[in-house]
Amino acid sequence: MSIKTKVAIIGSGNIGTDLMIKILRTSKTLSMAVMVGVDPDSDGLARAKSMGVETTHQGISGLVAMPEWHDIGIVFDATSAGAHANHAKVCNQAGKVIVDLTPAAIGPFIVPAVNGDDNIDQLNVNMVTCGGQATIPIVNAVSRVAPVLYAEIVASISSKSAGPGTRANIDEFTETTSDAIEKVGGAKKGKAIIVLNPAEPPVMMRDTIFTFSEDGNEEEITQSVEEMVKAVQSYVPGYRLKQSVQFERYTEENPLHLPGFGQLSGLKTSVFIEVEGAAHYLPSYAGNLDIMTSAALKTAEKIAIARQNKVENNS
Repeated sequence: MSIKTKVAIIGSGNIGTDLMIKILRTSKTLSMAVMVGVDPDSDGLARAKSMGVETTHQGISGLVAMPEWHDIGIVFDATSAGAHANHAKVCNQAGKVIVDLTPAAIGPFIVPAVNGDDNIDQLNVNMVTCGGQATIPIVNAVSRVAPVLYAEIVASISSKSAGPGTRANIDEFTETTSDAIEKVGGAKKGKAIIVLNPAEPPVMMRDTIFTFSEDGNEEEITQSVEEMVKAVQSYVPGYRLKQSVQFERYTEENPLHLPGFGQLSGLKTSVFIEVEGAAHYLPSYAGNLDIMTSAALKTAEKIAIARQNKVENNS
């Protein structure tokens, strides 16, 4: 791809700043054009200026008024679920793709290792949540081998890596992640829980995934999970299994009681994941933020390549 797609990031907080640095340092398909914030004194805007990136502290209205707006093809939204609806409307009316890192869930969900080639022709795509990006690949890995009746995930992150945006979006986090566990992960019923761990020193992101299938081959599930971990590692190198996949079988004589399902016999699979961040901007323990920015970058690069190919094919 000879011509890089120009991008803007709305949100100059931790996620937006980390994403900007990733684009500047690693992307061969995207060109960082504008960093957008609302606080003129934010560290993210200061860093953007020092790295030669144009900035505005007047939000999306300031971005639209800039001469760079015309040439921007993709906009990342790293603000809040509440603000996203207006951002998406402005961008989509101008024919610009918006990659949503908030749990607004207006556009279709994308988890690169699972459905990264789907919906990249849409003007609005949603990156679910950090917990979703870390756990949905595992739910999907199980469900492609043994249909998953129920999946429950617990995302534990350092409280230091949970900024104002994350804390303000807790309710949306659980709702959006649960929905995506079903729609992308393949579970019939999904549940998500987030834990903010205040431990010192700060702990890395840990994710626990429980699935229940009415049947399943343990070796096939283990192989599928290990293959999925490698797929996620292709864009999040710090993503790893903490221990071997665990299994518990339940029978009619020793059933598992699941609320809403009653007494069930089948296979419970437990997977334990750790996510270490790349520390481009944030500490390595902030894997929850790193996996979001890495997944968003991967998705935007796919979108940019697809749009460029479409232009070349029509020329």
